[in-house]
Amino acid sequence: MLLLSSCYIHEGQEDASKPIPIGPSVKGDHLAMGNPSSATNSIASADNYLMVKDQYALSYNNAKRTANWVSWHLSTAWIGPIDRQDDFRADLSLPSSWIMVNERSYSGSGFDRGHICPSADRTLSISDNSATFLMTNMMPQAPENNQKTWADFENYCRYVASKGNELYIIAGPNGVGGSGRYGYKEKVGNEEVVVPKYTWKVAIILMNGENDVVRADAKTRTIAIWMPNDQTASSKSWYNYRVSVDDVESKTGFDFFSNLPDDVEKVIEAKVDNLPI
Repeated sequence: MLLLSSCYIHEGQEDASKPIPIGPSVKGDHLAMGNPSSATNSIASADNYLMVKDQYALSYNNAKRTANWVSWHLSTAWIGPIDRQDDFRADLSLPSSWIMVNERSYSGSGFDRGHICPSADRTLSISDNSATFLMTNMMPQAPENNQKTWADFENYCRYVASKGNELYIIAGPNGVGGSGRYGYKEKVGNEEVVVPKYTWKVAIILMNGENDVVRADAKTRTIAIWMPNDQTASSKSWYNYRVSVDDVESKTGFDFFSNLPDDVEKVIEAKVDNLPI
């Protein structure tokens, strides 16, 4: 079995004297790096309810009507020719006694049905793409956040994957109260979906390979962003919102990449990514 160095080669960076083998692109376990909130699939855990799908995993919060976080693996193995299905709908795999957020819950609110795991990260099959339109994978997102700065970072992650890398990504909402097209709101819809104050995302990047937890080391690249969920978000590029993984952990209370060795986790989570974009 080929074990690869867990480095990331930035565009234009080459070392002809040391060719780096790139393994095949494969689909990875969405929770390989850990379960950030120790979520379980017990109905008694209604505000930290674990849902594992083929396309991503998430912790659902029944009180907020959104995910606490969504975790997914990204590589070119997930990318194909399928168009957006746009079939927004309630997630009927939630316990039937819970209030279901549906495709109309955000209507007229001034907030987008913002994907957490992006549609464009799942284009290999119709079922893969369709799964991203479940409302458990949505959060009320200010249009200037969702359609511009947030989308730009999504595009960057796919670009990184296209260069022979795989990523483990975790993202979600935080806080209460954001400003959308029609101003400030704390909840939207008859289902009273909580509008987050911030949106965040963390990613760990490895070259394609196997045994990803073992391959990560102190030089492994991580990227974390923390953005306001309002119409000013697009005033800066996504890379100007970079923070450390530790920063996101301190604000959310989650423990990211907990399956990594403690010494590796400590080093890579303290860094603020500063590679030129």
